[in-house]
Amino acid sequence: MSDVLRLALLFKLFLATLLGGAIGFEREIAGKPAGLRTNILICVGAALFTHLSITIAQIGFTPDGRPYGDTTRIAAQIVSGIGFLGAGAILHAHGAVVGLTTAASIWVVAAVGTAIGSGAYVEGVGTSVLIVLVLVGLRPVEGRLLNRRRKVHATIRVQRDFRFDTIEDILRSSGLHIFSRRTFEHESDRAFELDLIGTTKQIDLAIDEMRRRSEVVSVSVD
Repeated sequence: MSDVLRLALLFKLFLATLLGGAIGFEREIAGKPAGLRTNILICVGAALFTHLSITIAQIGFTPDGRPYGDTTRIAAQIVSGIGFLGAGAILHAHGAVVGLTTAASIWVVAAVGTAIGSGAYVEGVGTSVLIVLVLVGLRPVEGRLLNRRRKVHATIRVQRDFRFDTIEDILRSSGLHIFSRRTFEHESDRAFELDLIGTTKQIDLAIDEMRRRSEVVSVSVD
């Protein structure tokens, strides 16, 4: 009996390795920080924790046949625990947020491992196929959407007492993302050098709004 259980566990870990590796391979090709080995380890770990969660809880049973332990106690911690790993994949750099797809893939790979560890093989394999299709199949669509957005360098000169908060409100309300910002103090005015990301229409709207303000001396976009 114990040999059968060990073989069942080995099958789960092997399947988790394959599914985590399939997703990790795509992440590796895309040059993401959570690549092949990371996704395999996450999927295998989640599968093992889930298997142990069920097995340990079923060591003893009550007279009516129910296990003494909670079969979801250990497995439930995967959901909260994997969040810390996903948060570490989200990096903040000069106001930009990157790594959200990597964090999401880490989270869903753990879900696949949990499914395999619980014996839900069809669900785990099906989810893995969908994940790969989303990561690979939607990349061209995402690329075309992003091509409509562009990055520009803007120099905004304002009166010395004019705060950046107002400029920021105008830019964000226009839908622009502020990638980086530098401030230069001059004798007669103040200059903000910004790297902005957005569509041409959003950029034009923001420029027109700023030029209508008397506190703004000049606006130039490269």
